[in-house]
Amino acid sequence: MGDHAKGICFDCSKREAYTPQSGLKHWRRKLQGTVKIFINKDPITLDRLREASCYVFVAPQELFSAEEFKAMHAYLAEGGALMFLLSAGGEARLGTNLNYFFEEYGIAVNADTVVRTVYYKYLHPKEVYISNGVLNRGINAAAGKRLKEATGGALTQSISEPGPNSNLAFVYPYGASLTVQKPAFPVLSSGHISFPLNRPVCALHEAPGPGGGRMCVLGSSHMFEDAWFDKDENGKLAEVLVKWLLSLDGVDMDPLDKDEEVNELHQVPDTESLAERPRCCLEDTEDVTKDFTTLFDESLFKFDTSLIPEAVRLYKQFEVKHEPLSLIPP
Repeated sequence: MGDHAKGICFDCSKREAYTPQSGLKHWRRKLQGTVKIFINKDPITLDRLREASCYVFVAPQELFSAEEFKAMHAYLAEGGALMFLLSAGGEARLGTNLNYFFEEYGIAVNADTVVRTVYYKYLHPKEVYISNGVLNRGINAAAGKRLKEATGGALTQSISEPGPNSNLAFVYPYGASLTVQKPAFPVLSSGHISFPLNRPVCALHEAPGPGGGRMCVLGSSHMFEDAWFDKDENGKLAEVLVKWLLSLDGVDMDPLDKDEEVNELHQVPDTESLAERPRCCLEDTEDVTKDFTTLFDESLFKFDTSLIPEAVRLYKQFEVKHEPLSLIPP
């Protein structure tokens, strides 16, 4: 099923947030120059999936049935290509159940939101600009980015170089992070300035053997929406991912190629919800004596003449006459 002449089908049967007619017009126009584009509004079956070389789901908002998952499994086994775009909050926010399908391939979309800790270019913290988030050098090579020679003679991505052509930069708006395990592999991360830190935001899966099926999971559906498609290099990234799914122009991703380390997921408490649920604290008190009069401390304050002798001795110490005080003449 590697023949891309069948075209790309955008699913519209699950109340997708964006369709080629609404929200994905820029992406559709760019794809129409190379492949045929059509949509599907019918239930997902294996025969329906076979009509396209690649099937795209952009933020589905309904549940998938077991029969539909079974059809998608068979479609991938036959060499088909699937692309899923979700959004912040994961499947719970959208009201779908795609993680059940993803877990067999080592991918899970987390119920969180990637935010930027430092302001740059975009005002909203969830509109995250990522300049060093490419993990797989195949993306930079397919995007025409500059590569440098490593000491061993192999090409390596120049992520640390400040040059504008060294790494593909993209904006990741209103997206979630991913948890990725083998056999899948991450290709994009949130970078070192976003939170969560250096977490996958895009993962790929390729079935072993020639002509194996391919799958791409991206945590942000807004990324390729009309308002963001032409921002930074989002359009170029969409082109690279589609070429990899369709096996075009020799675009290849090495599952073992990872230039940047991916951090482990660290859970933090929800301080906002905890602050709204205060709890009192009970402490065990000491035993109280039966004679309550012993609890009073009378030495804290008293009114008597015990300090008069000491005051009289001060007259002699300071060599002052002991006589009644009088007015000082002007």
